This record gives sequence, structure tokens and C-alpha cells, in this order.
Amino acid sequence: MINRHQLNAFVRAEWLLMLSAAGFLLTSIIAWRIPSYTVSDFEILYILFVLFIVTTGLKQHGVLERIAQQVEAGNFIPLKMVLAAFFFSMVVTNDVALMTLVPLTVLLNVPYKAWLVIAEVLAANAGSALSPFGNPQNLFIYWHYDISSVDLVITIAPFSLVFLGLLAVSAVLINDIPGKAQKAFSQKSLSPIAYFYVMALIVFILAILRLLPLTIGGVIIFYVLLADRASLRIDYALLVTFAVFFGFTDNLRVMLNSILAHPHHVFLLSALLSQIISNVPTALLLADFTPHWQSLLWGVSVGGFGSLVGSLASLIAYRIYVRTYRNDARSFLIRFHIASYAAFFTGILLYFIILKT
Repeated sequence: MINRHQLNAFVRAEWLLMLSAAGFLLTSIIAWRIPSYTVSDFEILYILFVLFIVTTGLKQHGVLERIAQQVEAGNFIPLKMVLAAFFFSMVVTNDVALMTLVPLTVLLNVPYKAWLVIAEVLAANAGSALSPFGNPQNLFIYWHYDISSVDLVITIAPFSLVFLGLLAVSAVLINDIPGKAQKAFSQKSLSPIAYFYVMALIVFILAILRLLPLTIGGVIIFYVLLADRASLRIDYALLVTFAVFFGFTDNLRVMLNSILAHPHHVFLLSALLSQIISNVPTALLLADFTPHWQSLLWGVSVGGFGSLVGSLASLIAYRIYVRTYRNDARSFLIRFHIASYAAFFTGILLYFIILKT
């Protein structure tokens, strides 16, 4: 049986799951409905499941450690990681970029990992905004409003490029933060199964980009079930958190549909609402009520900063980090919210300077 100490430890570790479950139950009672899940919701959960398996395999079989050694071979490690997060997220989405880079960062032989992970999260959220398919909300706005990719990029470019500059400078400053040296990497050759996970990551990223069918992930799952079940030891609590959170936001969407009547202050509303329900459901919720896609795009992009749930990619990065550094969870959250809300309010100021609305 689970004793009180174990239960308390679980609640402290899975506080976001507890809050999401409470919101799920409360909104279901108030709206008196069972939340509906879309095909897209299940697709996201499936993609996350496969990526968690692949990144776990890459870590267990020494691939990430080997890459970390190569990254450390030169100078300006934080700058390289921040730039990688920014530009990688433009191509494979901020979620995938962070699921690949944060486990690598955890293995880096550097003394300032928390700040570096935070910088990578901000960079991934800023970079993904600059691409029509860099994140789910951009893709939705791109299709819903039938706009050109050029118009979308031009509209949001000031936001992304300003933060690219700020984060690049911050990364250079992080490089000078002193700290204790970490232990050296072990020297070991890669096993044949390690190369399988490298190919699996490449192939599944192509599937995410819709160049291959997503069902190819089933082959990866089947292989792992047969040959490497240790890679199935992933963060299932995070997957459940996502599933519960999707239901919670679906209830909120139904409850708010009857309240929202006009498109005034779309930017501020979308930025603030993202702090509560995340920027993807915010975009889905408000798109039917306003023709002002530019303000909505800016709002959900800025709203990706701020709270941990502003962008679900931030939540993924947080969970990956604290799985290794559990004792640093509270400190990480404090530092994350200081940096992220600084970016949030900077983004709001930038919006009114650039668009004068």
C-alpha cells in the first residue's frame, strides 16, 4: 500500500497534474459535460509518447552523451544551444526542439544548467513563432485565416528577432557565470541499438513534418517492445497531465463561448488567457471571435512566455530537467518565472511599440 509519505511525495512531484485534474473535474461539474477530445489531441499524445521513447533510448545508449562531448569541444556552449533551440524549433516545432535539446543540456559538463535550459525554452518559443508550422497555434492561425506564410513571418518577425538578439546576449553572459565543474564523461563506444534510435529520431521528425506517415511511429514502438523495453520507462505522468489538460481546456472553451462577444483587446486577452489555458487552446478559442489575426498571433506568441503552462513546450522542458535534478525543482521554477515573465512583459511592450494598437 502507498503510505502518507509516498502520497505527499507524489503530490509534490505531480502538482501540475493535480491542478489540471482539479480543473478538469470542477469545469466538468460546472458545465455538466464530459470533455470531448479531438483527433488532434490524440495525435499530439501519440507524438509525445514516441518522442519520449526515442529520447530515452538516445540517453540510455550514450548518444546524447557523445553529442554533449562534441558540443563541449568548442567555446560559447550556451550560445550554440540557444541558437540551436531557436532555429531548430522553426523546423520541427518548439516541443520537438526542447525534447531533443534539454536532455542533451542535462548531460553537458557545465555548471549553469538551469539558466541554460530556461534560455533554451524562451528561444524555442520565440523561434517557433517565426514559422507557419513552428508550433500548433501558428499552424492553426495560418490555415484558419487563409493567410500567406510571408505575411505571417513579416507580422511576427520583430517579436522573434528582438528576442533572438536578447537571448543571444544573455547566452554570452551565461557563459561567464562561475560554478563547480561537473564530472567528466565516460569514454564508451556506441552500441548498434544506439544507431537505431538516431535513425528513429530522424525518421519520426520527417513524419512530424508530414513527409512520412505518422504511423511509422508504430514500428518504433513495436521494436522497443521486442528489443529494448528499458526505453519504455518514460514520464507517463506528463502524458496523463497533457490528456487531463486537454479536457480541462475543452470545458473552458465551451464555458467561455457564450461570454466572448467581440474582438476588442484581442492581443491582451490572448496573451493573458494563455497564462491559464496555454497558447494553443487560446488560439483555437478566440479565432472564431476576431478577424484580427495579427493581434491574435502576437498575443499567443507573447503568451507562450510567462507561466509554465503558457506554452506546453515549457512544461516539457521543466519535466525533463527536474527528472534529473528533483531537488532543484523549486529553485528552477522561481528562476524560470522571473526570466519568463520578464520576457512576457517585454513582449507586451514590444507589441505596442511595433503595432501601436
